[in-house]
Amino acid sequence: MKTSSKSEGISELRSKFVANGFSSGTTCYVQSAEGALIRDVNGKEFIDFAGGIGVMNVGHSHPKVVAAIKDQAEKFTHTCFMVLPYEELVKLAQKLSAAAPGSFPKAAFFANSGAEAVENAIKIARYHTKRTGIITFENAFHGRTLLTMSLTSKVKPYKLGFGPFAPEIYRMPYAYCYRCPFGLTYPSCNVACADYLNEFFISHVAAETTAALIAEPVQGEGGFVTPPPEYFPKLMKICHDNGILFIDDEIQSGMGRTGKMFAVNHWGVEPDLITLAKSLAAGMPLSAVIGRQEVMNSVHASGIGGTYSGNPVACRAALAVLDIFEEENLLERSDALGKKLRVRLDELQKEYEIIGDVRGMGPMLALELVKDRETKEPAVEEAKALVKFCFDKGLILLSCGSFGNVIRTLMPLVITDEQFEKGINIMEEGIKALSL
Repeated sequence: MKTSSKSEGISELRSKFVANGFSSGTTCYVQSAEGALIRDVNGKEFIDFAGGIGVMNVGHSHPKVVAAIKDQAEKFTHTCFMVLPYEELVKLAQKLSAAAPGSFPKAAFFANSGAEAVENAIKIARYHTKRTGIITFENAFHGRTLLTMSLTSKVKPYKLGFGPFAPEIYRMPYAYCYRCPFGLTYPSCNVACADYLNEFFISHVAAETTAALIAEPVQGEGGFVTPPPEYFPKLMKICHDNGILFIDDEIQSGMGRTGKMFAVNHWGVEPDLITLAKSLAAGMPLSAVIGRQEVMNSVHASGIGGTYSGNPVACRAALAVLDIFEEENLLERSDALGKKLRVRLDELQKEYEIIGDVRGMGPMLALELVKDRETKEPAVEEAKALVKFCFDKGLILLSCGSFGNVIRTLMPLVITDEQFEKGINIMEEGIKALSL
């Protein structure tokens, strides 16, 4: 007689009561997690290379985060900052304003999700500039709400059947060097994809009616596409020459993911507005918009806000996260992890033809799988097979990219050397199996 596992019983309930559209990539149900390890309800242990989609940079259930949450929950969990404010949010705004790039005064606003942060950044940019146009990019992902879904590039599954979309959104090619949309080669191209913005003003939207350009410094769902170092400095100059604000979406790439607190720190860029979420509060629902004080403060009182915006428990978690980065030298750890990971992935690329490209920054790295290195035909089914192989072996991996053929790494920065090596070895075992 077959014995049903606990997860099968949960799956049966789920099929009856949870909406089908709210799907999951795996069949396990989590019971506990610590650091870079996850245990499911059946007792199986997994090494986590996904981090809840880039949310657990400080690791699952970090003791300092847990202690901060418990302490705040015992005091109060909600008052609505717009009714009865509290110090925890004010302190967090101060710390994030100091940490964000920019040699100018800054101010912060808090919401609950990354999509809310993006929506509010767009609202603020439009209010301040008195313009309406927003420029976004191919392969971009900025959320699933009406406005952010309109900014997002990939149709399936994010946009299919959910139109019509928000107006005044204009999309231009990104600096995808492996699949250059202009058919050029870096560095002889002189980063023509950035200069193209000047032409874009002629053929798509006038500079005079454009409020902001929004971009991920390293594209997340789009495949960890990473531009050359000249790209964002060029874009910034063109934007500022035309009175256009630059919104830096650091929701996935921020909070130490690339070896620096913000990915744009690698290029010395000072964005006008920055959006944060994911690892900001180590799993608690919190997002932020940080920006130039004169831009942030231009909005009238109560023009931005929300009932749960900047929840005190989530703010305490975020303050603990910032303390962990400082006290445990997490940026240095992230940088070292990224260098070690890059060596291993470059070695895999040399050995296995299925790996067409290795890209990213710090430990935010990815493998683009292709059927043929000459044609660069996306190896979509192979990517799915690799994710499943690794899951069966006890490693949680995520795919991404417009074609779904990119394997990304988002392991907690606190992962141990033993866990790292075991995870990479499982990845190699899976890639080898695909290559036979």
